[in-house]
Amino acid sequence: MSLPDLDPNSSLHMRKAAMRDVEAMLQLIAHWARRGAMLPKSRDVLYSQIRDFYLLETMDNGIAGIVGLHVLWSDLAEVRSLAIHPNFQGKGLGKQLVYGIEPEARELGILRLFAWTLEPVFFVRCGYSEISLEELPPKVYKEYHKNAMIKRL
Repeated sequence: MSLPDLDPNSSLHMRKAAMRDVEAMLQLIAHWARRGAMLPKSRDVLYSQIRDFYLLETMDNGIAGIVGLHVLWSDLAEVRSLAIHPNFQGKGLGKQLVYGIEPEARELGILRLFAWTLEPVFFVRCGYSEISLEELPPKVYKEYHKNAMIKRL
Protein backbone atom coordinates (compact mmCIF):
# COMPACT_ATOMS: atom_id res chain seq x y z
CA MET A 1 0.00 0.00 0.00
CA SER A 2 1.89 3.06 -1.23
CA LEU A 3 1.02 6.70 -0.84
CA PRO A 4 -0.36 8.72 -3.73
CA ASP A 5 2.02 11.27 -5.25
CA LEU A 6 0.54 14.58 -4.11
CA ASP A 7 1.53 17.98 -5.53
CA PRO A 8 3.47 19.72 -2.74
CA ASN A 9 2.41 23.12 -4.12
CA SER A 10 -1.29 22.36 -3.83
CA SER A 11 -3.47 24.64 -1.71
CA LEU A 12 -4.67 23.02 1.50
CA HIS A 13 -7.62 23.39 3.82
CA MET A 14 -8.21 21.86 7.25
CA ARG A 15 -11.41 19.97 7.95
CA LYS A 16 -12.86 17.23 10.13
CA ALA A 17 -12.24 13.73 8.79
CA ALA A 18 -15.11 11.69 7.37
CA MET A 19 -15.68 7.99 6.73
CA ARG A 20 -14.59 8.44 3.11
CA ASP A 21 -11.10 9.44 4.38
CA VAL A 22 -10.30 6.29 6.36
CA GLU A 23 -8.43 4.41 3.62
CA ALA A 24 -6.18 7.39 2.81
CA MET A 25 -5.59 7.99 6.54
CA LEU A 26 -4.71 4.33 6.99
CA GLN A 27 -2.18 4.57 4.15
CA LEU A 28 -0.52 7.65 5.62
CA ILE A 29 -0.29 6.17 9.12
CA ALA A 30 0.98 2.84 7.75
CA HIS A 31 3.66 4.67 5.74
CA TRP A 32 5.17 6.19 8.91
CA ALA A 33 4.50 3.15 11.11
CA ARG A 34 6.52 0.95 8.72
CA ARG A 35 9.42 3.35 9.25
CA GLY A 36 9.09 3.22 13.04
CA ALA A 37 8.06 6.88 13.26
CA MET A 38 4.62 6.28 14.77
CA LEU A 39 2.34 3.57 16.08
CA PRO A 40 0.11 1.80 13.56
CA LYS A 41 -3.67 2.13 13.65
CA SER A 42 -6.16 -0.41 12.43
CA ARG A 43 -9.02 0.30 10.07
CA ASP A 44 -11.60 -0.48 12.75
CA VAL A 45 -9.95 1.98 15.18
CA LEU A 46 -10.00 4.72 12.55
CA TYR A 47 -13.65 4.07 11.77
CA SER A 48 -14.65 4.01 15.45
CA GLN A 49 -12.63 7.16 16.25
CA ILE A 50 -13.25 9.13 13.05
CA ARG A 51 -14.79 12.01 15.03
CA ASP A 52 -11.42 12.56 16.71
CA PHE A 53 -9.59 13.36 13.47
CA TYR A 54 -8.82 16.42 11.42
CA LEU A 55 -6.97 16.51 8.14
CA LEU A 56 -5.30 18.86 5.73
CA GLU A 57 -6.76 18.21 2.29
CA THR A 58 -5.41 19.22 -1.10
CA MET A 59 -7.69 20.82 -3.68
CA ASP A 60 -7.90 17.45 -5.50
CA ASN A 61 -8.95 15.60 -2.30
CA GLY A 62 -5.53 14.21 -1.36
CA ILE A 63 -4.60 14.03 2.32
CA ALA A 64 -1.48 16.03 3.16
CA GLY A 65 -1.71 15.50 6.92
CA ILE A 66 -3.80 14.18 9.80
CA VAL A 67 -4.10 14.59 13.55
CA GLY A 68 -6.41 13.22 16.21
CA LEU A 69 -7.82 14.92 19.31
CA HIS A 70 -8.87 12.15 21.69
CA VAL A 71 -10.53 13.09 25.00
CA LEU A 72 -9.07 11.06 27.87
CA TRP A 73 -10.35 12.75 31.02
CA SER A 74 -12.50 15.68 32.12
CA ASP A 75 -9.68 18.14 31.44
CA LEU A 76 -7.22 16.13 29.34
CA ALA A 77 -7.09 15.18 25.66
CA GLU A 78 -4.42 13.41 23.63
CA VAL A 79 -2.95 14.68 20.40
CA ARG A 80 -2.54 11.46 18.44
CA SER A 81 -1.63 10.04 15.06
CA LEU A 82 -0.01 13.21 13.76
CA ALA A 83 1.25 12.38 10.27
CA ILE A 84 2.31 14.49 7.29
CA HIS A 85 2.59 13.18 3.72
CA PRO A 86 6.30 13.02 2.70
CA ASN A 87 5.72 15.52 -0.14
CA PHE A 88 4.62 18.11 2.44
CA GLN A 89 7.35 17.64 5.06
CA GLY A 90 9.12 20.76 6.31
CA LYS A 91 6.30 23.17 5.47
CA GLY A 92 4.93 23.69 8.98
CA LEU A 93 1.88 21.48 8.46
CA GLY A 94 2.43 19.47 11.64
CA LYS A 95 2.38 22.67 13.66
CA GLN A 96 -0.68 23.88 11.73
CA LEU A 97 -2.55 20.68 12.61
CA VAL A 98 -1.50 20.71 16.28
CA TYR A 99 -2.55 24.35 16.66
CA GLY A 100 -5.64 23.69 14.55
CA ILE A 101 -7.17 21.29 17.08
CA GLU A 102 -6.75 23.64 20.03
CA PRO A 103 -9.98 25.60 19.43
CA GLU A 104 -12.08 22.42 19.69
CA ALA A 105 -10.18 21.39 22.82
CA ARG A 106 -10.93 24.76 24.42
CA GLU A 107 -14.57 24.58 23.34
CA LEU A 108 -14.85 21.19 25.06
CA GLY A 109 -13.36 22.59 28.26
CA ILE A 110 -10.09 20.71 27.90
CA LEU A 111 -7.37 22.40 29.96
CA ARG A 112 -4.41 20.20 28.97
CA LEU A 113 -3.29 18.58 25.72
CA PHE A 114 -1.02 15.59 25.96
CA ALA A 115 1.09 13.61 23.46
CA TRP A 116 3.32 10.54 23.40
CA THR A 117 6.00 11.32 20.86
CA LEU A 118 9.23 10.19 19.29
CA GLU A 119 9.80 13.85 18.31
CA PRO A 120 9.79 15.84 21.58
CA VAL A 121 11.59 18.83 20.01
CA PHE A 122 8.67 19.31 17.60
CA PHE A 123 6.19 19.44 20.48
CA VAL A 124 8.38 21.84 22.47
CA ARG A 125 8.21 24.19 19.44
CA CYS A 126 4.41 23.92 19.68
CA GLY A 127 4.41 25.01 23.34
CA TYR A 128 4.51 21.60 25.03
CA SER A 129 6.86 20.53 27.80
CA GLU A 130 8.05 17.12 28.89
CA ILE A 131 6.36 15.70 31.99
CA SER A 132 6.75 12.68 34.21
CA LEU A 133 4.26 9.84 34.01
CA GLU A 134 3.09 10.50 37.57
CA GLU A 135 1.52 13.76 36.39
CA LEU A 136 -0.92 11.80 34.22
CA PRO A 137 -4.03 9.85 35.24
CA PRO A 138 -3.33 6.08 35.63
CA LYS A 139 -5.56 5.41 32.61
CA VAL A 140 -3.05 7.32 30.49
CA TYR A 141 0.32 6.23 31.83
CA LYS A 142 -0.56 2.54 31.69
CA GLU A 143 -0.33 2.99 27.89
CA TYR A 144 3.21 4.40 28.22
CA HIS A 145 5.09 4.69 24.95
CA LYS A 146 7.79 7.40 24.76
CA ASN A 147 8.28 11.02 25.80
CA ALA A 148 5.18 12.34 27.54
CA MET A 149 4.54 15.95 26.50
CA ILE A 150 1.86 18.34 27.78
CA LYS A 151 0.52 21.79 26.99
CA ARG A 152 -1.79 23.80 29.21
CA LEU A 153 -4.46 25.69 27.31
